[in-house]
Amino acid sequence: MATTTTSKPLSSADTSAPPAAAESFDFSLDAAAEMTTLPLSGDQLRYCSDALECFKSKQISSQQTICHEFQTLQANRMRASDIRSRCTVAFDNLNYSKNRYTDVVPFDDNRVILKQCTDYRSSAKGYINASLVTTSESVSRFIATQGPLSHTSEDFWEMILQYRCPVIVMLTRLVDNYHTVKCADYFQAEDGPREFGNICIATKWIQTADNSLILRCLEVKHKESEEPPLSVLHVQYPEWPDHGVPNDTLVVRRIFKRISAVPLSLGPIVVHCSAGIGRTGTYCAIHNTIQRVLIGDVTALDLVNTVMTFRSQRIGMVQTLEQYLFCYDAIVDELENLISYSNSS
Repeated sequence: MATTTTSKPLSSADTSAPPAAAESFDFSLDAAAEMTTLPLSGDQLRYCSDALECFKSKQISSQQTICHEFQTLQANRMRASDIRSRCTVAFDNLNYSKNRYTDVVPFDDNRVILKQCTDYRSSAKGYINASLVTTSESVSRFIATQGPLSHTSEDFWEMILQYRCPVIVMLTRLVDNYHTVKCADYFQAEDGPREFGNICIATKWIQTADNSLILRCLEVKHKESEEPPLSVLHVQYPEWPDHGVPNDTLVVRRIFKRISAVPLSLGPIVVHCSAGIGRTGTYCAIHNTIQRVLIGDVTALDLVNTVMTFRSQRIGMVQTLEQYLFCYDAIVDELENLISYSNSS
């Protein structure tokens, strides 16, 4: 993969609990440039081959079945009254303005809770529009969240530090083609450190690839803290259109390859677009399914159930039929790639 690299030194079940382990992970520029694909074991090759046959058979002979699966998801969408009763903190008067979209809010039972909230009024309850999303402890955990607002960027970085999140996957532009702001600029610090309230971020290196991925290694810390900064890999894919899908699956699969090697013992992977459900849910479903296939979890073959599980943890994950079909495309393409790579090795 050809890359243009810019690297310059710069100046300087309790949902609120951080992960128990805090290992380190190599986010050096050389490590980021390497692909993480490894030859499959015999068992993994069999798991992938069986899964590929299952997913591809639906693609080729029964696309109507896939469409029916999505119709089932839509038919089982949560009612507005149920959303209200399950999202009471999000709709509190003190928190309402922290939601980019008032119809996309986290459930009370799995929302991220900030310990050191910038809003010290007790009724705010450490609120951020972010949800803990997972299917099991055997695969990556995610925080699915909205694109930060200008007045929630400090909260966003507080969440990153509290949960020791090693990776942020950003699947949106800051401003779309219609000049609509989709996300606040919470991460660009190429000209020196930036401060968000009590938090400082600095850019260690930047790598721009010809497949439209922009990688940044960011260092994050509390300004007054003597602890070393937290290194965070920021993966930005600005070309994924809102409510749509990319032209092909290659870049999304490259993101998976780059971050699937991050140890599960580190904090959850943060994924966001603008609302934090469409593109975000699509990526999470792809990443989660491939990981589960590789460990022999046969329930991974039931994509509709995976998305239903995600929707029980955050409203509307995987928004459109086009995005649901794209999940199948990306999973099939990646399984074929893994099998081919393994056989050639």
